[in-house]
Amino acid sequence: MVNVVKRNNISIKGKGEQVLLFAHGFGCDQTLWQSLISYFEESYKIILFDYVGAGNSDITAYDRVKYNSLDGYVQDVIDIIEAYDLKNIIFIGHSVSSMIGMLAAIKMPQYFSKLIMIGPSPYYLNDGDYKGGFDRSEIDELLVTMEMNFEGWASYLAPIAMDQSSDSPLTKRLEETFVSTNSSIARQFAEVTFFSDSRYRLGETQIPILILQCANDSIVPIDVGYYLSAHIPNNELVILDTRGHYPHLSDPKLTAEIILNYIK
Repeated sequence: MVNVVKRNNISIKGKGEQVLLFAHGFGCDQTLWQSLISYFEESYKIILFDYVGAGNSDITAYDRVKYNSLDGYVQDVIDIIEAYDLKNIIFIGHSVSSMIGMLAAIKMPQYFSKLIMIGPSPYYLNDGDYKGGFDRSEIDELLVTMEMNFEGWASYLAPIAMDQSSDSPLTKRLEETFVSTNSSIARQFAEVTFFSDSRYRLGETQIPILILQCANDSIVPIDVGYYLSAHIPNNELVILDTRGHYPHLSDPKLTAEIILNYIK
């Protein structure tokens, strides 16, 4: 029996009955939710976790075969839900975790009531008329940089992802989180994140979904938000007047207000 609590460093906060399950994005960990969850702790039960290789997860649980696709991460989310016998959860996923949550809800819809996607993308590469934001060569170069100079990769990507100066406090915080992840695992997770194509699964979703798209997202173009809204059956798209890929860091109050209005 896998010790899910240890494997994913699960922490539980809040005073309410309704469960909010927060799932961080690539290169991050659960600590990056701290500014956002303060708006939910009085009324909701909050469950936070780290994917294996991030934060204080159990790195010995990492399996390169299992985590060579999003399916391994999907199974971990389901494991967490089943370990606590959760029902009707609201899943809040950032970036690639939006798709992980969606795939988990397609696989086990009985566990979910709503899905909140923050900065989601079903496919990060440009493909004909679909503009995912990156050419294949750009991602290949990024992966090589991660292998050759992991800290250099982190210091390069953090200001781009935050869309702030390299010396801003939020950029520094993001860079420190990037660097704290296991470099080998982060390299594989990056490959899985950027090359996974979930576009063909969007029509399978059954639960209500809120899509939060940043107006000036340096990682996910605004057209991706419109694409998701056009292909997901039961959704609401909100364009946030924010910059960068991390609205829960750069403007947690606005992000929380929109989520609260939706889930209430």
